[in-house]
This record gives sequence, structure tokens and C-alpha cells, in this order.
Amino acid sequence: MDIRQLRALVTVAEAGSVTRAAELLHLVQPAVTRQIRALEHELGVALFERTRQGMRPTAAGTTMVERARRALNELERARAEIRPTPRAVTGIVTVGLLDSAGHLLAEPLASAVLRDHPGIDLRLLSAYSGHLQQWLDDGDLDLTLLYNLASTPSLNADPLVREKLWAVAPPSAGLRAERPVPFEEAVSHPLVAPAAGHGLRRVIDAAAAQAGVEMNLLVQTNSMHVQKQLVLAGHGWTILPGVGIAEDVANGSLSAAPLCEPDVWRSIVLGTSRSGRITPAVEVVARELTRRIHSAVHEGRWPSAELHDGAAASRA
Repeated sequence: MDIRQLRALVTVAEAGSVTRAAELLHLVQPAVTRQIRALEHELGVALFERTRQGMRPTAAGTTMVERARRALNELERARAEIRPTPRAVTGIVTVGLLDSAGHLLAEPLASAVLRDHPGIDLRLLSAYSGHLQQWLDDGDLDLTLLYNLASTPSLNADPLVREKLWAVAPPSAGLRAERPVPFEEAVSHPLVAPAAGHGLRRVIDAAAAQAGVEMNLLVQTNSMHVQKQLVLAGHGWTILPGVGIAEDVANGSLSAAPLCEPDVWRSIVLGTSRSGRITPAVEVVARELTRRIHSAVHEGRWPSAELHDGAAASRA
């Protein structure tokens, strides 16, 4: 098994055909076919099914592609870190951003890193907290924002900020930031809710238990965009963090107000793996991400958010 075979394996899986993979690898098609067959012979299993739609990984192939991709990424990271660049911080850093906060943080973070540390290869991924935590555990992320988590044996969780959740409704509801809405009132409306198992749903369920009320669930979804879209269409209300709906409220497409009785908060942490080495490049990006969050809160661009005191603040 060699690097060329692993590259061929991953490229065929991503491209869906040997022909396209050969083009991407700048090889002739028979060479790519030989590499795949040699790998299958060594492993003793078929890695692909040849279908009319192209090359589809078998169950064994899917496992091998996943492992090969990580091995190739680690080699790429090593090359980036040891490349001789005097007095410069270099390396690949993959950052996870929460869907709700990505639009607020991605551009300022990228601008600062590109300006001050051009030797860093920055990669930004956006998803929900549960997916980001899994990617961190799998080694696909170097650091990530997560919420409502404490440190565990597998990850360090540095508290950064906590923010209120808001009731979100069509403009006709006339919700206003200065007039908080009791939780019981918000969930008495038909509710477009995050799907069960979603981290935000767990926060909402805990608030419902605390308030002793039942929610009038209309639709459940794992998409913040769909939540807002259905509310805008008049199908009900929803509950979201303020950072996720600030622009919609500002342009008048939605109305919103913070929840009360009880206040409902989510806590955002910076997660890093305990198992991997924290490189200088990762440290630099972690500090810069923390600065961007502090700036957003201090400048009022992160609605109803409060900074956590403690270790995370010391990064800024």
C-alpha cells in the first residue's frame, strides 16, 4: 500500500469515475485502474462496485476511503508544518463554525488570518453542534465552536460566550427586542422546532420542562433556514439564537424577542481535541477566533450575548 494508491482510491470515490479521477491526478486511466486493483488485491476485498452511474464504494471501500482521506490529510498537514518559512507560523488549520454564527465570524476570521499569518492554510466548515463534535472526535477538525458542553475525556471545552434564545415570528406578530416574550406564550403558537436530538432542541425541551408547559409542535426540522422559511410563510413561530436572526429582524422579514419566564440561554465553547497535538498554527487561529467573538459581542453585533469570564478570555 502506498500514497499513490491511497490518492487514487480517494479521488475515484470523490469523482465517481476512473476517467475523471485520471484527469484530476494527471495520469492515464489504466494507471489509476491498476492502483485500485493492486489495493483491492492487497486487502482481499472489492473496494468499488462498477455501476451505470459510475464507481460506487462498497462498504469496505467507504471505510477505506475515510481512513485514507485522513491519512493523506495528516501527511499534508505535516508537509505544511515543516516547510521552511523563517519566523512564520505555517500549517493547515480546519475550524468548525456553528451554522447560526458562521455568517458573523467566517469573514472576519479569514481576513485576520490571511492578513497576519499568510503561511496558515485556513479551512472553514459550518454545521450544527452535534456534527461538529463528531468531526472533532474523528480528527477532521482542529478546533470548533460547540454549545452547552463541558470538557470531557476526549475534548477541551473553553467557555466563550452565552446568549439568549429568542421567539421568532412573522412581522405581523410585532415582536420587539425590548419586550421579552414568556416561554409559555411562545410555545402556545404552532411551533416550527429543531428536530429531536438536535442540541438546540435539548435546550428548548429543558426550558419547557422548567416552565411546566407542553409545546404545540407543528413541524420539526434540522435546518435553521427551513425554520425561518416556514415562519416567514406564516406556518407558526420558532425559537432560535439571536445571532441567527439578527439580519432577518433588521430587514423586517421576521420579528423576534428574547424569551423570558424562564430566560433560555445557550453557552458556546471552543472545543479542541485532547488526543491530538495543538500546533502553533492552531493556537494562532484559536486566539484569533476568540478575538473575533469578543469584538462581535463588544460591538453589539451578537444580540443578547454575554462573554464568559475565565480561561477563554485570556486568549484575547
